[in-house]
Amino acid sequence: MIKANQKLDIRKLLEDLENYEPKRRGWVWRQKTPQKIGPFNYCEVSPSLKNYQPLPSARHLNNIDPQPEMVITTEIASGRFEDDIRRMRMAAYHGADHIMVIRTAGQSHIDGLLEGTPQGVGGVPITRKQLRAQRKALDIIEEEVGRPINYHSYVSGVAGPEIAVLFVEEGVNGAHQDPQYNVLYRNINSLRSFVDAAESKKIMAYGGLAQIDGAHNANATARDAWKVMPELLVQHAINTRMSERVGIPADLICLSTVPPAAPPSPDLKINLPYALALRDFFDNYKMRAQMNTKYMDSSTREATVTHVLNLLISRLTSADIQSTITPDEGRNVPWHVYNIEALDTAKQALVGMDDLKAMLEFKKDSELFKTKREIKERAVLMLEEIIAMGGYFEAVEAGMFVDSGNYPERVGDGIKRKIAGGISSDTIIKRDSKYLAPVTAHYGYNNVSQYSNTSDPATLIGGSTFEKRIKIQYIDELDETDNVYLRLAEKEDYRSGHLLKPEVEWLADGVVMVDLFFPTDINTAEAAALEVGKKMNLTNVEVIHKETMHPSEGIRIQLKGVVNFDIDLRKLKVVEKEENLSEEEITNYLKKHHLKIIAGTGGNDEHSVGMREILDIKHGGLEKYGIEFNYLGTSVPIEKFIDAAIEENANVVLISLIISHDDIHYKNMQKLHNYAIEKGVREKLILVAGGTQVTPELAQKYGMDQGFGRGTTGTDIASFLVKRLKEKNES
Repeated sequence: MIKANQKLDIRKLLEDLENYEPKRRGWVWRQKTPQKIGPFNYCEVSPSLKNYQPLPSARHLNNIDPQPEMVITTEIASGRFEDDIRRMRMAAYHGADHIMVIRTAGQSHIDGLLEGTPQGVGGVPITRKQLRAQRKALDIIEEEVGRPINYHSYVSGVAGPEIAVLFVEEGVNGAHQDPQYNVLYRNINSLRSFVDAAESKKIMAYGGLAQIDGAHNANATARDAWKVMPELLVQHAINTRMSERVGIPADLICLSTVPPAAPPSPDLKINLPYALALRDFFDNYKMRAQMNTKYMDSSTREATVTHVLNLLISRLTSADIQSTITPDEGRNVPWHVYNIEALDTAKQALVGMDDLKAMLEFKKDSELFKTKREIKERAVLMLEEIIAMGGYFEAVEAGMFVDSGNYPERVGDGIKRKIAGGISSDTIIKRDSKYLAPVTAHYGYNNVSQYSNTSDPATLIGGSTFEKRIKIQYIDELDETDNVYLRLAEKEDYRSGHLLKPEVEWLADGVVMVDLFFPTDINTAEAAALEVGKKMNLTNVEVIHKETMHPSEGIRIQLKGVVNFDIDLRKLKVVEKEENLSEEEITNYLKKHHLKIIAGTGGNDEHSVGMREILDIKHGGLEKYGIEFNYLGTSVPIEKFIDAAIEENANVVLISLIISHDDIHYKNMQKLHNYAIEKGVREKLILVAGGTQVTPELAQKYGMDQGFGRGTTGTDIASFLVKRLKEKNES
């Protein structure tokens, strides 16, 4: 099994890819397993991971990492599948077990499959090689984290059935499939879209893929999204009933439930009744909760707040899949750090709201239930009108969908698609009575009885590609100038060599982000930010976020640019930091062993904040371990530290030295060491210096046992002291 400190070898992954076979087919749900994790009892959690990256705050709780019971999604598609594999591994460590790979927008209009591995723009071209490489990588990552990971993409466009076949063959576990998405947002002919959907759904049912619909696109498209709630229920109804009639099991049919509103609207007042109405009508299907990208700008803070409110709705109702959305769309930057932040936000909020429904109940006579009923009534009326008009196709032609009115109000701005129009119109051909398709999963009439009594037409050809993988034609690369091997070769020195560079989308792309503030107006601030980027020698400088603090007094700007230098690892001086003992180990040891500290700020230095944070229990300092200390204050003469240690039978001196002009901090360290020798107590005492200019190497050079710099915590020092006491007691 791969180790945490070992990178995935992309070249090795690509080896023998033509013979790779997925380990499993089908979707895997998390198992809800109430359990005790650390000191806490959880109700809405699933089994913990084998390897993981805990939340930052978990450092105070022995790094526990409880996992919610919902499948957690992240979307990954930088355009280079080999780099996305690394992001998938990071995502899995933070709790993702539903990895969605976005197709390029243009692929919705491609009539067949792509081969080879070209670089994508705005997504990844879905090719057999890309699917195999990523599913093979996820097989390894699954073993590493100890949990199945669902791999997901899109079965849409006029090549939908072919894509569905490809997904079943290559071990894809879930997919978006919604014929209404094709009709309304890709202008694919209505009849063609639904015929293709029937075939695609049949294939997905055979492969055990979870199907997610796309009804949420209505509230991401409509002018006033909160007014399309009745229509969303209608779209969900059409797709779920069709899917079940075709053969997809109810527990693999997932509604993409997106709250139609976001703050500063009264979020819960609008979105919670809608969420309850959904679950009233569709309680036998799965719910996939996702944020509404319509309201997402480039602010990470704003996206996080909306995300947490959506997570609250998930806990107040139910969700089987919890999606995580980042501001990448608003920034047009697939910053993988924000994928991770969104995953941590979901994990932190969901676990923090564990068992929330058991502590609350809704008021049945409140506006909440009145609004819920009204939404459902409007949806039923809309469905009845669609039936009276002659059906779905006629309703689309009349522009009933994505109309900005709150049904039955109509504004007349709905999307209109002609029944006989759109992409691939006039391509539906009635099957002949002798029609036969010798394949395993096929929707509709298939006259196999004319050749055999078998119910499985694939036996006529000795098995289709679903049974006989040897029949799959695997194509490696077709493009001599745009393929994964060239991209790997271009970055070889960064992948396995001695060079390092910051990155955002791709390995060693050199992209960095700079956070700035200007006390001026927004237009001036943006122009100034671009100039700052240029003067910092960044190239391709671009403002990705601007936010007004005050129209004239202050503007926050975030820009990105590219650095044109490399970091040579051979010349890089890396300071290895010791791993701290656990808080339990520190506490238990100090209960049995004497430790008394003399502390203060030395010489003529008046700084006190840093030392107080190291000492005081309020800041998680040494005091929380029951350590006795005498704080001498600031501007303490160097000799007084040693004299006090002798007088009070202390065995540790902590000296804070912030002022550094004329190297006074080094001189005072040496003076402290020398005076301890002069008084005959140097071997008894542990001398520790701290300050913004202090490093371990310099502190030891000038007579200290250890030095601590910026960012030091009380736990860091307590762990060092316990280790050093153990050494002294054992020697």
